[in-house]
Amino acid sequence: MIPPDTDSTKDSSDPDHDATEQVSARANNAFLSRPCGLSPALCLAVAIGLACTLLQLAGLDQALRFDRDAIQDGAWWRLLSGNFVHLGFAHLAMNLAGLALVVALVWKRFELLAWSIISIGASLFVGIGLLLLNPEVSWYVGFSGTLHGLIIAGTLADLRVWPRSAAVLLVAVIGKLAWEQWSGALPGSESVAGGRVIVDSHLYGAVGGAVIGGVLIAMQIMRARDRKDVA
Repeated sequence: MIPPDTDSTKDSSDPDHDATEQVSARANNAFLSRPCGLSPALCLAVAIGLACTLLQLAGLDQALRFDRDAIQDGAWWRLLSGNFVHLGFAHLAMNLAGLALVVALVWKRFELLAWSIISIGASLFVGIGLLLLNPEVSWYVGFSGTLHGLIIAGTLADLRVWPRSAAVLLVAVIGKLAWEQWSGALPGSESVAGGRVIVDSHLYGAVGGAVIGGVLIAMQIMRARDRKDVA
């Protein structure tokens, strides 16, 4: 009779084997839930940056920009799409740097769905605001208005975690918006961007971020209270 092979694969009932399988399964699940190797919310930020870059490379700024005449003729999607195309690569680089700053400072404060809602909502606030309140603006491009919505929403949420630093950041952003309303674009910003800065877009985006972010924060607080009551 041939003795059993001592080097054969361990029985699946071996506790060590089971533990290894569980760890492997968890790792696979984590990879599948984070296809870009990052959290879903961070994947969204990367996707926004890539989308803006690809649209610029494709030269679609004319086709997608906020264009008053085209919008009034029925091209309503330009209210949204105009925020994701740019004057040129210098303008794009400015806004990508701004997006990276928002991610570094406050991106942890919301999850994927919330940031998606804020991004789309703030962009629509910009487009609709320009359409209704700035008849002198015939066309517009750029993500900066949406960026102001993102930073305002994230900073409002950050007040619950780091109230002092968040308050300083909030005052700084509001101060920038006030400066722009009274004195125009920040010195040097138009030369870097390569064109006129429509400062009202920053205001509309910030208002959109405050409104949508405020609603989402209120919902977070209500859910937390409900969980506390159930516990």
